[in-house]
Amino acid sequence: MARKFIVGGNWKMNGNTASIGEIVKFLTAGNLDPNTEVVVGVPAIYLKDVRAQLPCSIGVAAQNCYKVPSGAFTGEISPAMIKDVSCDWVILGHSERRTVFGESDELIAEKVAHALDCGLRVIACIGEKLEEREAGKTEEVVFRQTKALACQIKDWSNVVLAYEPVWAIGTGKTATPEQAQDVHDALRQWLCKNVSKEVADSVRIQYGGSVTAANAKELASKPDIDGFLVGGASLKPDFVTIVNAKC
Repeated sequence: MARKFIVGGNWKMNGNTASIGEIVKFLTAGNLDPNTEVVVGVPAIYLKDVRAQLPCSIGVAAQNCYKVPSGAFTGEISPAMIKDVSCDWVILGHSERRTVFGESDELIAEKVAHALDCGLRVIACIGEKLEEREAGKTEEVVFRQTKALACQIKDWSNVVLAYEPVWAIGTGKTATPEQAQDVHDALRQWLCKNVSKEVADSVRIQYGGSVTAANAKELASKPDIDGFLVGGASLKPDFVTIVNAKC
């Protein structure tokens, strides 16, 4: 089954009106590969503005949302709010949400389920820490995180998994293409055994972790790597080269 390549740019807590204007310029002038789906993850305060500036061919994602429609949850946003500003994606479970903000596998899964129920498309992040990889626990960790998601997800058609080894995020270290492929392949086998062969064959699995214009093409050549979730590099014109890695 053909899976459309998908590249996400996670801007994290970066940007202002002027710098975002520059990002919009290179995205709209960059001759992006039409065979690659592109989504940018934008700070909540700029979601409406960025959605208005970008063509509809580029998706706009919130970087987080909560598990209920509304209520006394100061500082949170809901899937309904994201949709209200005409955005249709959200990134959930990023390692920074897990490690800095203490979000559990169960909370992330509940947030994913609610976002899907509200009609959002979800990039759901999983990945192991350095000490977990060194202890040989990579599969144990990513299978546990994926199991929590699978217990809550009824329909996988609007889900993209993003495998992001925590030790490779923002560090300059990158899993080798072979290391990344091995984990992606193992995840697909887990999905086949525990969810369904159809889901295993169709769900897209991105790689994230110090992806650059220099290493993107080799990573993209692997059969189970269906795209990237890019952090810092998505703020720079080189992001266009990463988007076009399958060309």
